Amino acid sequence: MPRTFILLLLTWLLVAPAALADGDQPPHGVRIKDITTIEGVRDNPLMGYGVVVGLNRTGDSQQTVFSTQTLSNLLQRMGVQIPPASVRVNNMAAVFVTATLPPFARPGMKIDVTVSSAGDAKSLAGGLLLLTPLKAADGNVYAEAQGPLTLGGYSAGGGGNTKIVNHLTVGRVPEGGIVERDTAVSLALMSTVSLLLRDPDFAAASDIATAINKELGKDAAKVVDSRRVDITGITGGPGAVPALMARVGSLSVTSHPPAKVVVNERTGTVVMGGSVTLGACSILHGNLAIEIATKFEVSQPAPLSSDKAQTVVVPQTQVQATETPAQVIKLDEGATVEQLVRGLQTIGATARDVASILQAIKEAGALDAELEVL
Repeated sequence: MPRTFILLLLTWLLVAPAALADGDQPPHGVRIKDITTIEGVRDNPLMGYGVVVGLNRTGDSQQTVFSTQTLSNLLQRMGVQIPPASVRVNNMAAVFVTATLPPFARPGMKIDVTVSSAGDAKSLAGGLLLLTPLKAADGNVYAEAQGPLTLGGYSAGGGGNTKIVNHLTVGRVPEGGIVERDTAVSLALMSTVSLLLRDPDFAAASDIATAINKELGKDAAKVVDSRRVDITGITGGPGAVPALMARVGSLSVTSHPPAKVVVNERTGTVVMGGSVTLGACSILHGNLAIEIATKFEVSQPAPLSSDKAQTVVVPQTQVQATETPAQVIKLDEGATVEQLVRGLQTIGATARDVASILQAIKEAGALDAELEVL
C-alpha cells in the first residue's frame, strides 16, 4: 500500500471526528414507537377519597372536620353509633388516593396508587390505607385500593430539635390497587389505525408514512396532518393489528427535533436544543453593585458644657457604588448554541443572566428558535 495513501487515511480518521464534533452532526434515527402513540390506546387517571389508619399520633387534628365525619360515617356503616363531635382522630388521616389505569387493563390486574394527605396530618408513616374505590371522570368505579404505605422518609426528634427527611404526607402503596372493570380497547375489529405524533411535525409525519409504505409494500399509510398518520386496509384476523404495530413500531425514521429554547426563570435553568442557531448580534453585559452601610457613632458633649448638653447617637451613612466594565460578546451569522454558552461563561454570566440575555436576543430577532419561558 503506498505511503501517501496511508497518510491520507490517517489524516481523515483524525479530522473527521473533530469535524463532526464542531460542526453539524448527521441526523439520528429514532423508532416510530418512541415518537408516536396509537389513537385510543391511552392511560386514564383515577381518584378516590379514603382513610389511612394506624398512625402514631401524627394524623389529623380534631379541627379537621371532614376527618371526624368520615370516621363517624365509617363506623356507622359497621353498626357503631358515635357523635362526630366526640371523635379524636390523632391516629387516622383523610387522604386522596390517585392512580393511573394503563391501556388494556383487565379485571384483577394490580396497579400502584399514590396516597396524599387532605388534612393537617404530620406524617403518614406506618399507616394502612383502608378500602377505597377509585373513580374515573365518568363517575364509575374502575379499581379498589388498600394496603400499607411506603414513604421513603422519616421524622426524628421532637420540639425544636427535629430532623425530617423527604415528604411525609405523601406515600405509595405498591400494587395496592386492583382493577375491577375491563377498559381494554378491542383491536380485532379495527381496519384503520391512527398514529399520533408526540411532537407535531409535517416532515416527521411524512417520513413515518414513507417508511411504513416501504415496509408494507403498498400505500397503506397516509399523512392526515402534522400530528396524525392513518394506516388503512388492515386485514388478516384478530391478530393483524398487534402484528402490524410490532412490525411498524420497530421501523427507524429520521429525527427532526424542533429548534426550541426553554427557560425556567424560577430556578435559573436554561435548556437549548442542538439545532438552535443565532443571527449576527453583539451582547453587552456588565454589573452595577451599590452598597449602603450605616454606622452609628456616639457624640459626647465637651467637658463643662451646659446642663442641656446630651450624649446622642449620630448615624453615619456611607454609599459606595462599584460598576464593573461592560464585557462584549460578538457572534457571527449562524453561530451555534455551544459558541453562545462558551461566550457567556467567558464573561462570567450566571444561569439567570443567560435567561435574560436569551430573551433579549429573541426580542432583537437574532434567535432562530422558539423561546418558551416557564
